Amino acid sequence: MYATEFDIRQHVPLRTLTSLRVGGAARYFTRVDSREGVSAVAAWAAERGLPLLVIGRGSNLVVADAGFPGVVLRVSIRGVTTRLADDTVELRIGAGENWNTLVTRTVQRNWAGMECLAGIPGLVGASPVQNIGAYGQESSDTICAVEAFDLDTGQVVTFSSAECQFDYRSSRFRTDGRVRYIILSVSYRLRRNGPPTVQYVELERDLAAQGLTRPSLQEVRRAVLAIRARKSMLLRADDPNAHSAGSFFTNPLITAAQMAALDAEIARQYPGAPRIPRFEKAGSTYKIPAAWLIERSGFARGYSAGAVGLSTNHVLAIINRGGATTEDVLRLARVIRDRVFDRFGILLTPEPVMVGVSLDAGG
Repeated sequence: MYATEFDIRQHVPLRTLTSLRVGGAARYFTRVDSREGVSAVAAWAAERGLPLLVIGRGSNLVVADAGFPGVVLRVSIRGVTTRLADDTVELRIGAGENWNTLVTRTVQRNWAGMECLAGIPGLVGASPVQNIGAYGQESSDTICAVEAFDLDTGQVVTFSSAECQFDYRSSRFRTDGRVRYIILSVSYRLRRNGPPTVQYVELERDLAAQGLTRPSLQEVRRAVLAIRARKSMLLRADDPNAHSAGSFFTNPLITAAQMAALDAEIARQYPGAPRIPRFEKAGSTYKIPAAWLIERSGFARGYSAGAVGLSTNHVLAIINRGGATTEDVLRLARVIRDRVFDRFGILLTPEPVMVGVSLDAGG
């Protein structure tokens, strides 16, 4: 008997728990709303030698058709603690809180730092794992601490921002710590009455078209939501393009030498064409748009491959057109990845968390 009781369901189809709507069944599924519940489920799984998979809303997840042979756990810990300072506010948020709701509340209070991350589906606990980001901001910009349950020791540990080892769409919780740590809460430090972040070209263009030269946090948030809506990057039940895992590939980060080689290859293939957009980052690296590479490799919006295809609004989203399997999704992803590499020499990397599958498996 455990100090905290929890309900275990068997053979739960994971396609019903993911936005892509693919994947086999979880051998066991449960959800808990407390730290004690997390500890109890971890002990239950360990006693039976079962692997443990933690999910949020399943909006960035690709699960094998064979399902998951262990325990799938949804952490629903709620709670918000606020601590004000002179020009900052520190928030401690339960991992089960809704991310978009959190962003909306911070903008309403004129706390800057999350406004460009509006509309991203999922729960707070996913924000440090993926180091979620969009339109010029990343969650690591504001995360100051992460509290997690350590499956190896059975203890609750707290990591500083530096200890989280944040990288582009990654962290220690996605790499070596993916099967070790369960996020319990995340702390963020925001700027009270701070200015919005406007450094993404598409966002700048959208705001300028509205005549907003000095936009407020609310205006930036609304602009971001409008852009995401045009790309079907908001989870809406009536939008078939939303049956995806969001952007399937990350925007590549390349060196200066690779950038020069890519520019030369593009000039050879497309004489007189504008150069590929790029964002220069620290360390002489460049971030380039995966969508640009995909479109110029012959994949248009709305591209169809049977039960799967590309969104009619954004080529980065692989969608389930109805009745697709995980292997259907992976097959199309491999074709896109390989064709981009053959044409431009750039290897695209998948952004969703892969469970029991890999783009390298099966060809």
